[in-house]
Amino acid sequence: MSVFVVEYVYEAETAAARNELLPTHRQWLKERVDSGRVLSSGPYVDGAGALLLFTADSEAALLEELKQDPFNQAGLVSGMRVKEWKPLLGAFTEHA
Repeated sequence: MSVFVVEYVYEAETAAARNELLPTHRQWLKERVDSGRVLSSGPYVDGAGALLLFTADSEAALLEELKQDPFNQAGLVSGMRVKEWKPLLGAFTEHA
């Protein structure tokens, strides 16, 4: 398994729709936390997006999984960046 950094970008005008779907989105993430697929996630304090740390066998597999996120299904993520990451020091090194 590899670690991937996922960055979501949100548009300000989708804030109300995101707030409405937030419980469903968080439940989707919690299920992945419970299974060890999500190491951490959280929004940027300015509301412009979020950072998520996933484990996955491949980038292609992760991209397929991200399509299931309620925010993505509703078209509320205006941009997304996915990069494989190799943690060398700190909390996530056991996943490297």
